[in-house]
Amino acid sequence: MRSRTPIYGIDPDDLDERMFTPRLLLGQYFRAQFLELVDLARARGIAIDIHEKTEITDISRDGQGIMLRDGSGGQWRPFDRAIVATGHTFAGEEEATDSYFPNPWSGLIDAEIAATTVGIMGTSLSALDAAMAIANQHGRFRRKGGELVYVPQDAEGLKITMMSRQGLLPEADFYCPIPYEPLAHMTEEALADAVVADGVLDAVFALFKTELAEADPVYAAEIELDGLTADTFAAAYFEDRLKHDPFRWARENLEEVERNKRDEKTVPWRYALLRMHEQVETLVPEFSDEDRERFAKGLKRVFVDNYGAVPSESIRRLLALRDARILDVVALGDDYELDHDGDTTFITFEGGKLEFDVFVDARGQRALDTEHLPFPSLKRDLLADGQEVPEVADDYSLTGPKAATRRIYLAAIPYLMHDQPFCQGITAAADIAREIAASCARAKARDEAQEEAEAYRVRRYRTA
Repeated sequence: MRSRTPIYGIDPDDLDERMFTPRLLLGQYFRAQFLELVDLARARGIAIDIHEKTEITDISRDGQGIMLRDGSGGQWRPFDRAIVATGHTFAGEEEATDSYFPNPWSGLIDAEIAATTVGIMGTSLSALDAAMAIANQHGRFRRKGGELVYVPQDAEGLKITMMSRQGLLPEADFYCPIPYEPLAHMTEEALADAVVADGVLDAVFALFKTELAEADPVYAAEIELDGLTADTFAAAYFEDRLKHDPFRWARENLEEVERNKRDEKTVPWRYALLRMHEQVETLVPEFSDEDRERFAKGLKRVFVDNYGAVPSESIRRLLALRDARILDVVALGDDYELDHDGDTTFITFEGGKLEFDVFVDARGQRALDTEHLPFPSLKRDLLADGQEVPEVADDYSLTGPKAATRRIYLAAIPYLMHDQPFCQGITAAADIAREIAASCARAKARDEAQEEAEAYRVRRYRTA
């Protein structure tokens, strides 16, 4: 690596596929790896130009090629191919103030937050990150008698409230075999048969029930799986948790998870859900509009909750904040109103009215449409092609009637989430990059073969 990585309290000998590492450490690691790859490529004679802090304001299809517009000088530059990898995109970034943050990355990390009432919309990992960023400004997490505790420093008046419709906290990451064991019933062949069924979602759920019942018959009996449908399974899945205080559930779940990790015990139904979500995702593009809506209200919520389990240490920190009387969780239900009045945010719901001096929207990334693309020419062309949502081929190249379109690859996850609702995280990004790299290599080989064939044709013509 080019520079010495800061110490993050991680012993390299302890690194394995189960460890959650700090995001800052991962960022430094990936940057170092990128620079190493650049050096290797240049050593092999590959020309690479890197322009950091350079905004591309437009992408245009020009004949068989691509033109990119540089925002600093307004100049257009030609390229054979372009890969759009703009990362997460959140609406309302320009609305951020000292008291309102439209997402946790709109200045919250660097902002000085007073010890006051803080509302965080969301209860998943992004919301946890926001809560920790604020709590760390007013105290420290310490080990005391084997337990993690929060020690306030200037936290008098600090009250953090996390909110969601159901008021559920994520569960702790659970033990399971890696790499994943194959599924018994939800196979590629069975999914191919489900695609041609009259109702794709219902056909998929039939496979889901069979797989889950065989994997964990005790759990299947507890939730009365036989009588459930794709529309009612989510309610049965969350029913027990909703009856308990979220912090009590978190504490008991943490104890169970840590015990299972020590004993290397796998909870069959959790593992089955984890493996099935990736299989089900492959059929989402085949869902009708009605099935997509049903899926979003039902099974999708179950899968997101299952694979969205968080590190045990994150749960320990939540519990430490709760024990310090800093943190609360509120279930808003489906009917609530959010209003801003100056620097104050109000949430009105069936349980009353909440008032916050600081508010953070941490509900995570939402799927984006073509209309949200920040490149006017590309957006105009796709909309003219009737693509209200960008359409991509298996190699993530944009589809469309113009040949140059296939030379633009879309690796920006927010625009892929319509058909790939679970394509978030490092592993998904790696899979997308692998497909695009292979496609570019194939395209380069085709171009070189065509050039050689043309050169050969010219030589034969001249000889003749």
